[in-house]
Amino acid sequence: MKKIFTGMMFLLSVFGLSAQQNKVSLIPQPVELQVMNGSWTLTGSASVGYNKSEGRKVAEMLAQQLNQPTGFKISAKQGTTAAIQLNLNATADAKLGTEGYTLVSGAKGVVITANQPAGLFYGMQTLLQLLPKEIESRKAVKASWTVPAVKITDYPRFAWRGLMLDVSRHFFTKEEVKRYIDEMVRFKYNTFHWHLTDDNGWRVEIKSLPKLTEVGAWRVERHGQFGSRLDPKPGEPATYGGFYTHEDIREIVQYAMDRHVTIVPEIDVPGHSMAAIAAYPELSCTKNPNTMVNPGTNFAEWYGNGTFRMFIENTLNPSDEKVYEFLDKVFTELAQLFPSPYIHVGGDECYKGFWKNDKGCQDLMKKLNIRHVEDLQGYFMNRVEKILTDKGKKLLGWDEILEGGISPGATVMSWRSMAGGIEAAHMGHDVVMTPTSHCYIDYVQGEVTIEPPIYASLRMKKSYSLNPVPEGVDAKHILGGQGNLWTEQVATLRHAEYMTWPRGWALAEVFWTPDEKKNWENFVKRVEHQFTRSDVGEVKYSKAIYDAIIRTRMKDGKLWVEMEPEAPGLDIYYTTDGGMPDHYSPKYSQSFEIPDGPVTLRVITYRNGAPIGHLITLKPADLKARAE
Repeated sequence: MKKIFTGMMFLLSVFGLSAQQNKVSLIPQPVELQVMNGSWTLTGSASVGYNKSEGRKVAEMLAQQLNQPTGFKISAKQGTTAAIQLNLNATADAKLGTEGYTLVSGAKGVVITANQPAGLFYGMQTLLQLLPKEIESRKAVKASWTVPAVKITDYPRFAWRGLMLDVSRHFFTKEEVKRYIDEMVRFKYNTFHWHLTDDNGWRVEIKSLPKLTEVGAWRVERHGQFGSRLDPKPGEPATYGGFYTHEDIREIVQYAMDRHVTIVPEIDVPGHSMAAIAAYPELSCTKNPNTMVNPGTNFAEWYGNGTFRMFIENTLNPSDEKVYEFLDKVFTELAQLFPSPYIHVGGDECYKGFWKNDKGCQDLMKKLNIRHVEDLQGYFMNRVEKILTDKGKKLLGWDEILEGGISPGATVMSWRSMAGGIEAAHMGHDVVMTPTSHCYIDYVQGEVTIEPPIYASLRMKKSYSLNPVPEGVDAKHILGGQGNLWTEQVATLRHAEYMTWPRGWALAEVFWTPDEKKNWENFVKRVEHQFTRSDVGEVKYSKAIYDAIIRTRMKDGKLWVEMEPEAPGLDIYYTTDGGMPDHYSPKYSQSFEIPDGPVTLRVITYRNGAPIGHLITLKPADLKARAE
């Protein structure tokens, strides 16, 4: 009987531990996580304590975030005996670094310990994820505010964990930018790359160059997909757009700094400068006074091999000294507004055709003794870097800045593939990995016939598979990585959220968690848990992981279909007889041949006997196109 009793107690403890582990769902996954028996419940009598004055801001922020959904009046106070205690180490723990933390929760409360306030802040984010989903509510709700007993030791894999938001193609308000930052920090991102200028709008006030916002921040209003919109009409008013004043910038920068986020501003030059040229046409080669901020029309021809031709000039003139005087004014004000050590200067997709035909550029090439017009970009970038260095800033640019030569101190953001980053790292440059193959979260994330259209696709599983340190590269040169959200097709914050999450959660884990601790199936379970929390927090996200991946191929003149789920545990059902599929329809198990004739394929996914994915309908032309 004693053995039976002991065995029963063991089984109960195992089941109890398993139940507790199911309650712990964190993104990104911590370095070390131990789930124990027991829990602690937050009540209105609790307080948030901090042992050193440097922890006060985080403690106050945590108290505020707890009070909103609970309706409590929890306060922050200096001391060492609070139910939620934030402690800064007297002697730094080398393992934790500047952003790591430990979190221990149990029957008496929660203790978060770190070397720096940033570590306390990230420990706070973990604590919020340990609480029930109702903690995400924007108003007071009733819930059992229970925290499971855990021991966590956690620190980031990379120092640079970023997301980029393009506000040129569509302007996002000051409050929208703040909300996007709030959503980022929940998943321990620490860098906000702010794409402020492009062909479609100049978004930052430069007081010494007022036309940049008087003219460059506004365009004629157009609707529909970028690249297919109508050109501006003569005399048509430019009413769509906006910009951030110096006061707006300072407010957002401080807001980000309070949340341990560095904002890296981008002024995209010498290409992607049509908004600047619309304001100051004399900065271009053609000096066309009729240049307007582009509203999303097609102004380039792409040849499919990375080369292209511009119909309208959008490139600054590298041979004109006035251009460098202009940039000096821009970067002087920018350097005063942004404490970031980096200023991103773009450098991508710079069309050299107008340079090739410009006398001033040809004269400069002779003076520099260079034969190829492409080398003028290297000259331009070195001039820009000198301007930035004089202002105490480091140059950061897309991987095209490697073309034509850059100084050893320049930092490269590798976007076209991993190859640019590998080349840059081998040359001794610091690198931020952000390849289109894994990090372009403006790409279609699911079934192309359902999702908002764009020219390429990127599934969450692909994002999750990224390893920013390629084989053979010295890891010391890889600062980290980031996801990029270009907004040609993204006009609202809700749409921006939809495109960012859940792929942004995948990248958050890539940048924080050790690569060997990543597990796709486990991650999907945590993503699904985060779906429910996002619902409470009114954050929009995509459920594309529930949609079947459908491919077709031709074999012996016949069309064959191959399908697979992205999320584990899904069943795929389909019809080819004109009926609507359900769980009584044929269940996909292996590739199959499409019958001859005008056959439409319909596909849906189920889990545990219930539909979960979108209905996908592919007509004969769609099926054949996928095989090409």
